[in-house]
Amino acid sequence: MNDSNNSRRDFLRKSSFLALAGLGTQLFSSSILKAAGGSGLNSHAEFTLPPLPYAYDALEPHIDKMTMEIHHDKHHMAYVTNLNKAVGEGNIHATLEELIFNASKYSMPVRNNAGGHWNHSFFWKIMKPGGGGVPSGKIAEAINAAFGNFDELKTKFNDAAMKRFGSGWAWLAVDANGKLAIGSTPNQDNPLMDVSDFKGTPIMGIDVWEHAYYLKYQNKRADYVGAWWNLVNWEEVGGNLALAEKK
Repeated sequence: MNDSNNSRRDFLRKSSFLALAGLGTQLFSSSILKAAGGSGLNSHAEFTLPPLPYAYDALEPHIDKMTMEIHHDKHHMAYVTNLNKAVGEGNIHATLEELIFNASKYSMPVRNNAGGHWNHSFFWKIMKPGGGGVPSGKIAEAINAAFGNFDELKTKFNDAAMKRFGSGWAWLAVDANGKLAIGSTPNQDNPLMDVSDFKGTPIMGIDVWEHAYYLKYQNKRADYVGAWWNLVNWEEVGGNLALAEKK
């Protein structure tokens, strides 16, 4: 009788342990998926569209309400939708950052849509209503050290934005030597990608695809770039610099 009771207790202990172990694995997997923009226990992470950090009309008169609605709700949403489709079809299990860092390992649909999702998520945060002006603090010191003064930064950044043929982005990034550098990338590439000719950690960037400005500025990219400086969120850019310096 005692042997029977002991066996039953051993069985119950082992069953409880296995159940808890299974639950722990499930919860761990769920946390990983959520951290990567996922939901629940899907076979791959579901990337989601982040909300704008301000109202659609908050950036007027520099960027109009309709442009923001279309840019965020249609263009950015399309990148998210197509990225989920591409990683699902490829049975890819990776965070957005992993897709970006290792862009050369993935198909063009993954590269383009991962870039579009990352770039736009970054872009919304470095603008704010009532932004612009002259930066101060450590970001100003870094700008002066790299370019001499803020006006020279603007000149070089505007030049990169204007000379990017067709569609793409202009960036202010921290290079491998820890210094600020300016460059541009085509399409939805960015300086974090292993395929990029211009490499670094982005701290500021501007979208120069026509969908970012055409409704208000038509083909006058220079006017859009000039107006965009009134929106720069220097606190966010400074925070990006601090994070880049810790890497």
